[in-house]
Amino acid sequence: MDRMLYTAMSGAKNAMDQQSVVTNNLSNVTTTGFRAQLQAARSVPVQGDALLATRTSVVTTTPGSDFSQGPVEFTGRALDVAMQGNAWMAVLADDGSETYTKRGDLQLDSDGVLLNVGRPVMGGGGPIAVPQGAQVSIGADGTISAIPAGEGPEALVEVGRIKLVTPDEQFLTRGDDGLFRGPLNEEGEPGVLPGDENARLVSGALEGSNVSAVDAMVSMIDVARRYDMQMKMLSTADENAQRANSILSVQG
Repeated sequence: MDRMLYTAMSGAKNAMDQQSVVTNNLSNVTTTGFRAQLQAARSVPVQGDALLATRTSVVTTTPGSDFSQGPVEFTGRALDVAMQGNAWMAVLADDGSETYTKRGDLQLDSDGVLLNVGRPVMGGGGPIAVPQGAQVSIGADGTISAIPAGEGPEALVEVGRIKLVTPDEQFLTRGDDGLFRGPLNEEGEPGVLPGDENARLVSGALEGSNVSAVDAMVSMIDVARRYDMQMKMLSTADENAQRANSILSVQG
């Protein structure tokens, strides 16, 4: 009887965890450059005083991400960029560490600092600053050029270059802020990835989320049904236990 309880209880917990992942994916179906989260589970023996060969539970494995490319839409906006292939853009996280993203809807703050959702975009020597009021263009290699306000095309100057990296994506880890970080270094902190001179981007375009709204909705319904099934198993186990107790009390 308790074997059914262990299986159903852990299965219901896993279904709840998976539902939260699916819900997060669905809520980001329109988020630029979003990478869908993946969730998997495996069975493990129950540890502790209840350790028996027939007692297993379901645990969630380390979550991963779907790194397939999302749809690219051309916007014509000068500060919109879409990374090509497995290129990623380096941005400065809130904790001061270098992180990586596929999101390319850039902005300029009042001081002319190039931002990615409020976070500074990294260049070869740090955050990139653009002269205020300048006309900005971004090349395929990430080079940022600007024409100062009131000047003609002959005054075009290079003001920086966006740091692009091409990491081994299986070693990237997603943070709670939605940004990705490199493999841990010897100090146990996320390492800084080297820039790739050959990485390219497309100016005037944005890469959308790789989450399919239809697939996410189907997954949500499937997970909800599996959760209901696990709860019915718990209810059935409780009913069986009550009937067994009734039979034993009558025999006693």
